[in-house]
Amino acid sequence: MGAAKEKLGEVHIVAYDAQWPSIFISERDRILSSPAVSFSDFEHVGSTAVPGLRAKPIIDMMASVAHLSDVEDFMPALNRLGYECIDVGFRTRIFLRKHPQDGGCGYHLHIVTAATWPERNERLLRDHLIANRDAARAYAELKTRLAIQFPDDSPAYTKAKTDLIQQMVDAARDRKVCRAWRFGKNRYRQEALRPSIILSSLDISIWVPIPCDMGVFS
Repeated sequence: MGAAKEKLGEVHIVAYDAQWPSIFISERDRILSSPAVSFSDFEHVGSTAVPGLRAKPIIDMMASVAHLSDVEDFMPALNRLGYECIDVGFRTRIFLRKHPQDGGCGYHLHIVTAATWPERNERLLRDHLIANRDAARAYAELKTRLAIQFPDDSPAYTKAKTDLIQQMVDAARDRKVCRAWRFGKNRYRQEALRPSIILSSLDISIWVPIPCDMGVFS
């Protein structure tokens, strides 16, 4: 925990910046323009991806590859772009960080497998917050309180958000399952390591809640 605290730094929440989406696009294009880098998917996630939401000034990005071992082939290219791979305890992703320059935003790059992409908690949470302003407001209020309570302890700040995040992710999954049933879609691919119970009469999956692996989101 002490090592993670040192690596992740202080908790500093700021007002929403309308430039964050553009900053993401510029950094995404910079990464993908490297001939050595190859991702299947690449999206803006985390609080800076939610319009109007207060956040740490860190652009969280999520990208997918077929296998995490594939990243070894282009890790040197990511290093040249300013990204360093750090270990903060994630088991099913590769996490890289790029420090802010000239007082700008920092960047977090989360690399996951393509098989888990459709059901990633981070993508579900982002979409839930965008679609539900009351949820976004509650999340912003919680983050503001916790940033005051844990200004120099990012792991404690993150842990204290977990219950609310899990509730919102579960709500997002419930709506997704209902939509799949309503429109006759077949079974969604389940998230890696997430147990499921198949209801054969409906041919849908009900996911059993597990703790969110979303430890460094803004």
